[in-house]
Amino acid sequence: MGREVIKAVLKESDLVLVGAIDSKENGVDVGALVGLNACGVVVSSDLQKVLENNDADVLVDFTNPEAAVSNGITALHYGVIPIIGTTGIDDVEIDELRKAASKTGLGVLIAPNFALGAVLMMDFARRAARHFKHVEIIEMHHDQKIDAPSGTSLKTAQMIQEERLPVRQGHPDEYEKIKGVRGGELEGIRIHSVRLPGFVAHQEVIFGGLGQVLTIRHDSLSRESFMPGVVYAIRKARSLQGVVVGLEKILD
Repeated sequence: MGREVIKAVLKESDLVLVGAIDSKENGVDVGALVGLNACGVVVSSDLQKVLENNDADVLVDFTNPEAAVSNGITALHYGVIPIIGTTGIDDVEIDELRKAASKTGLGVLIAPNFALGAVLMMDFARRAARHFKHVEIIEMHHDQKIDAPSGTSLKTAQMIQEERLPVRQGHPDEYEKIKGVRGGELEGIRIHSVRLPGFVAHQEVIFGGLGQVLTIRHDSLSRESFMPGVVYAIRKARSLQGVVVGLEKILD
């Protein structure tokens, strides 16, 4: 994801890449790293040093929950707005970012998914929940994704819950012959996680009703699908106030 962000930023005439942080590629020119011409920006393993030596406005972070929160707080300290695409950040960690943002007067964006189609899929699911009470979510990702369920599926379930009360789904005497076969449960909504080579990021939200089934599906076929949303978020960063969770909150 970091390499795709680099390529996306370098392609935009109104954006300037001033630094890149990675623990494994220290000292490598980022242009060469992503298969483009050398651009003079060298990868560093020291975030603080990069922020001290560059007039940055925005930090885009695709690391892991622990690092992303720490990186976000560090960025805020240097007057830089964090845009976080890492999933798995909990409410306690969001509150830490909120306190740090409050001290600086800057905003923070945490987006479970930057694909515009996925954002629309979540919104369509929220609207469908007004009319269909019974729903299950199947999310499918590559086998190197470490958290399950995905941040997108959790966000989808939360948006659905905003439109309906918890519902017990399935037969009241239902039981599992294999533990977990019915998936995880969030306030009555079953979420199923698939992890296989070949997938990138995919999700189906399946609603069941009397004599009908409604399926809302989104497929990211490559990591490029997330880049229009990342670039959009970078351009909107200065308008953020506090901690904003979800790209849909800032879409025009």
